[in-house]
Amino acid sequence: MERIASFCVDHNHLMPGIYTSRIDGDIITYDIRMRKPNVPPYLANPALHTIEHLFATFTRNSVWKDHIIYFGPMGCRTGFYLLLRNVEPADAIRLIVETFRKIADYSGPIPGASASECGNYREHDLGDAVHEAKNFLPIIQDWKTKQLDYNAEK
Repeated sequence: MERIASFCVDHNHLMPGIYTSRIDGDIITYDIRMRKPNVPPYLANPALHTIEHLFATFTRNSVWKDHIIYFGPMGCRTGFYLLLRNVEPADAIRLIVETFRKIADYSGPIPGASASECGNYREHDLGDAVHEAKNFLPIIQDWKTKQLDYNAEK
């Protein structure tokens, strides 16, 4: 059986940041890596869940809403995948940074956090999600397109 592309990335050397995970035609998958792999602590599930709700809501209400294919957490709890269609890499970086700024500044109700809207609506933590976004912003705020390559010098 062939190894999938994400298992071919050397997680021993992967640092937090934004990376191009794969390109499939006009769809680019971005690896938004908030934690160094295999080094605890990992993202706590309630914060991960809240970031997912906020990021998805903010991006799907942005000028790029028609280009968002998917946003969701990695099972390893070190980050997220964002799939975009027909978005230039520099614009993708700007979208990610702007969205994390919004999360870092957010203090309202968590979108989609009711029993009728979410399959695990009780497991959210806005304070921790805001904290995680604030900690991640200094890492990505000046991210350049050349850094999207997993093998680029940081």
